Amino acid sequence: MWQQTQSFCLVLSVIITGSLSVPWSMAVSPVVFVPRGQDAVLSCSFTHPRQQHYSGTITVKWLARESKAPPFFRCTVKNDSVGGINDCGASGLKYSLEGDPRWGELSLLIRKVHLEDNGTYFCRVELQGLWKQDQKETQLYVTAEPQISSLSVVETSSDGAPRRLQCEAEGHPLPTVSWLSASGAALGDQVQTSMVGSYRLVSSVPYLEGEVLSCRVENRLGAAERRYPASNTLKITLTVCGLIVMLLLLTGLVFYMRSRARVESPPVYENTATVGANPSAIYGNADEVENHRLQSSDCPAEGDVELQLVYSALSLPGSTSSQHARFKSQQEETDIAAGVLYSPLNVKQ
Repeated sequence: MWQQTQSFCLVLSVIITGSLSVPWSMAVSPVVFVPRGQDAVLSCSFTHPRQQHYSGTITVKWLARESKAPPFFRCTVKNDSVGGINDCGASGLKYSLEGDPRWGELSLLIRKVHLEDNGTYFCRVELQGLWKQDQKETQLYVTAEPQISSLSVVETSSDGAPRRLQCEAEGHPLPTVSWLSASGAALGDQVQTSMVGSYRLVSSVPYLEGEVLSCRVENRLGAAERRYPASNTLKITLTVCGLIVMLLLLTGLVFYMRSRARVESPPVYENTATVGANPSAIYGNADEVENHRLQSSDCPAEGDVELQLVYSALSLPGSTSSQHARFKSQQEETDIAAGVLYSPLNVKQ
């Protein structure tokens, strides 16, 4: 009789739960470490006895800080649906599901986490009707390298008290602060350090005008250091380099403009009164061709350029001596009056 009762209870349990091989279960990651600014995935999954035959809705809820707090994320999907998961996997939002609840995946995606996202989270799933599973707890740990947000001199409220150099820093784990003199020696006297929130702190030391002090913060992820007053070496170097480049550009431009002016200067011709408005009257069919050149003499100290005109006559093959003599006589009379040097040039085959 007792054995029959046990068998009946076993059959009843199978009917109620659906299967003994697939019990209710939920799994989460105990702690998730993510650097600040990156995406975090809080893994969560579940199974239930009627997963293959369940046609109701699956409601996913994520809670923060407290187990009974209102959910900051919630979405619902019908288990026998074949389409997308709609609001559960919406892209572009800070929170969305990484998996598909119809396959038992409830992982939460948090985009670009901040230090304020640190804390405890609860994954919860609810099935329509009597099938309901309690939530599981997971921890998000956002890490951050130490950073110095400000380093400045502040006035004290007490009369006669020296001014203080104040250093504000943040990081996770919370960094430690140390003060260094210009020689690199650590300062330990009258250092005041206090926390401002869970991830920020403020430290200060007495400061005298002209002192050079450094604030150094560090944790297991790294370190940061800043000096007061800030060094101007880089700024001075960049300024000097900029001036040198400008001077070189200006010098090159001046040389370019002078060279271009010399190249584009037109030749100067004398004896325009003799040539008249029609130069071809003299040069058109003549055997001798007039060629004027400009020769620059040595430049004086003041930089002025002294020009001297040179006249050359070409004697072409086939020209008669009488034509050459007549043209030479006429040209010499005009050029001597104008102060032009005359140089004959004979061209032979």
